[in-house]
Amino acid sequence: MFLQKLINGFLSIYFLFLSIQIPLLNAQIILPIEFFPKFLVELKPHFRVGLAWVELLLYWPLAIASVYGLLNKRSWSKKTCLIYVAILSELIGSAKGSPKLVSNFYGPFMIATVICIVNGLTTTSSSSSRTPMPRKSSFL
Repeated sequence: MFLQKLINGFLSIYFLFLSIQIPLLNAQIILPIEFFPKFLVELKPHFRVGLAWVELLLYWPLAIASVYGLLNKRSWSKKTCLIYVAILSELIGSAKGSPKLVSNFYGPFMIATVICIVNGLTTTSSSSSRTPMPRKSSFL
């Protein structure tokens, strides 16, 4: 029980960070260079621009939904964590970008990915046993 709360707390902070970081960082890559100082966005490899769009269109809504689900203890929050893992593993395993770019950029996120997998595969046990409600008889 304590481990589940610890994992949910870590993932809540992680997805909150992602929901703030994704639009701020990717705006520098997607928007034209005139909006930002030149030293921030000198090189825009096409692979990185594509990843920025994927993050903005897939990761950002998923991160917001995960924060909401984890903080409000929704049952579907574990599924959003596993969807995040599936998308990230597809991006890493696609072999479209250089291995150095992928490992440097997505390498640190692998710890959270393992924690998401553990969270998605654990079951929650309720301490109170619910009894089924009796059926109403149809005598009118």
